Amino acid sequence: MSAPAKAKAPSRTVLSLAELLTDHPQPEPCLIEPSLLPSQGILFLGGEPKAGKSLLVSNLALALAAGGEHAGFKVPSPKRVLICQFELPTPQFALRLATMRKAIGDRADANLFVDTRVSGHMLSSTAGLNHFLTSARSVQADVLVIDPLYSTHDQDENDTRAMAALCQALVRLRDASKAALIVVHHIKKSAGRHELGSAFRGSSALHAVGDSYLLLARPSPQIPTVELRFQFRYAAALPSRLLSLDPDALWFSASGSTPPVAAPSRRKVEPADVQLALQAAGSPAAFNPLRQHIMQKSKCSKRTADLAIQRARDQGFIVHDGNQYRLPLDFSTLPAGRAPAIPACGSRRPEG
Repeated sequence: MSAPAKAKAPSRTVLSLAELLTDHPQPEPCLIEPSLLPSQGILFLGGEPKAGKSLLVSNLALALAAGGEHAGFKVPSPKRVLICQFELPTPQFALRLATMRKAIGDRADANLFVDTRVSGHMLSSTAGLNHFLTSARSVQADVLVIDPLYSTHDQDENDTRAMAALCQALVRLRDASKAALIVVHHIKKSAGRHELGSAFRGSSALHAVGDSYLLLARPSPQIPTVELRFQFRYAAALPSRLLSLDPDALWFSASGSTPPVAAPSRRKVEPADVQLALQAAGSPAAFNPLRQHIMQKSKCSKRTADLAIQRARDQGFIVHDGNQYRLPLDFSTLPAGRAPAIPACGSRRPEG
């Protein structure tokens, strides 16, 4: 009787730098260039209601399955894509895909898959997570599309811990399936013009797992054009770009870049605003009437008004003269609503 074969030694998990560089010389190329979807990465796509999120994600899914260039993005090689969508009944979604397919022919037919029994499965439950994982494995998906995220869970999106648990379920799905994820998610109602990753609901949790963030905004409801803004974890953000929708083909196409817009750096109450308030209050004026005018004109708190008065005084925009504040020069001839942009140098008196 032959000696029993030796058990195979478990693979080592702690590597030297030389071994690490030998085993992992280069990261996998991005699935969508430039830098939009890393291999096994997570892309969050969001935007205003009716901005075209589901249309755009269907465009991206078809582009990934077909390969080539679409809407200004390059897909280096075709990928196997599984769509899990909750927005439309299956017959209507099939009709949408059939309309889009006319532009690319049959190039995506063998690589694009749709889970037609996804409704009711929750990522927040073990059984639901296993359904998504089984579906992805059954077609050996390289990319899994989830549209929208809120249909896959029953958690409070304002609860950071609940959203962190949901995001960890996304990470487990990605790691177990070895597929990249494209996740459609809605944004906060109060999201500002310059917010990107932080604009999404549950943004603090999403920031911990997302690799790329894509935000759609419609400059005008009267035209079929959307602005696309980007934020990447591992690369510099791309300039914003405009996409135009062909209403017949249901494809977005690049229609140019938007000029960069600097984020506003203005304080709520500037020293010049304090000068205007002092002029309205009647220079000279006591502290309380001046503060009240600032609060009324700028809709700010007492604390903000206090700091604004102190800043304007320190910078010479107003003068503290005894128990009152006055303008450094006689501005009584200025038109209403006008104040100098810079203080009158040398016009301050020592406080005492």
